[in-house]
Amino acid sequence: MTTSYQSKQGLFTRPVWLAIAACTLLAALLPIFNLAFAEGHALHVSAYTVALVGKFMCYALAALALDLVWGYTGILSLGHGVFFALGAYAHGMYLMRAIGDQGQYQSSLPDFMVFLDWKTYPWYWAFTEHFWYCMALVVLVPGVLAFVFGYFAFRSRIKGVYFSIITQAMTYAFMLLFFRNDTGFGGNNGFTDFKTILGHDITAPATRAVLFLLTLAFLLAALVGARAIVRSKLGRVLQGVRDSEARLMFLGYNPLWFKLFVWTLSAVLCGIAGALYVPQVGIINPSEMSPANSIEMVVWVAVGGRGTLIGPILGAFTVNGLKSWFTAALPELWLFALGLLFIVVTLFMQQGMLGVLNKLKRKKTAVVAEEAA
Repeated sequence: MTTSYQSKQGLFTRPVWLAIAACTLLAALLPIFNLAFAEGHALHVSAYTVALVGKFMCYALAALALDLVWGYTGILSLGHGVFFALGAYAHGMYLMRAIGDQGQYQSSLPDFMVFLDWKTYPWYWAFTEHFWYCMALVVLVPGVLAFVFGYFAFRSRIKGVYFSIITQAMTYAFMLLFFRNDTGFGGNNGFTDFKTILGHDITAPATRAVLFLLTLAFLLAALVGARAIVRSKLGRVLQGVRDSEARLMFLGYNPLWFKLFVWTLSAVLCGIAGALYVPQVGIINPSEMSPANSIEMVVWVAVGGRGTLIGPILGAFTVNGLKSWFTAALPELWLFALGLLFIVVTLFMQQGMLGVLNKLKRKKTAVVAEEAA
């Protein structure tokens, strides 16, 4: 069915592409204006705004990843937070090693390891002083976990609410594991107090600008790549899995490998989002793996409009923008507001914000047609 924001031929209409280009340009100008104009100038953009929008883009990338498995394949995951956090931890390992002896204890070991009386790095921290190796871990750790988990789950034909429950159990188990002090991942505090990245001061405005633009580039590339997948024969098969898996099997397709591919790809995208998140926010701890965070990702996709690609990005920015305002103005009411928002979307906006915009446009078109008649 053709809508105002996607079509059978191109998925996005020309006005949507123009809107994407305009938003990309506007976002790219934020760090440039932060560097080019002094504080107090009318065109100056604060470092806080740059960091906040950069964080939202990381969330948007995670929401886009979730939309591929939920919106287009019908697999509702309540555990994507673990993939996001594992990517962040993999990058955080490198950033912790890059601190060197600049920590509080002036040791070659991170402060938390000195405090816990560790004498040497654990084996799984080997080679993490190399940037390229940690970037490989960003992709491989979430990807391998997703592949192994997905293979056994999909082969056993676990789906629906049962699949959602075991994904939530998975992220909860990882959260408990990483909270332990003896695992070598910082316990409650996680990784923080980063100093440099590739030899550059991580807090310098120029470094922040590069990280911001890199995040924007990854988000745009992921959107274009996801669009290519959805438009391809693979995308049609994935939607067949969502709409009628039994009929797809009757036609001779084995859904296992299709579901496993998109599930693993989605996990890798989440890991990349986490890796981009940690240097901009400056901390990663086990709370990122909490089931509540994974549920919030589902809310972002639902609010924006699942199965639209653009909707989850819009939802991530909208919900997190509201969260930033609520947690500053009315912090005790945020969870109530989030719950109410999800109820409203579930009952009255099942196609999300984009669905509402589409209905309004159709009504306007119908009114114009009646007046013309």
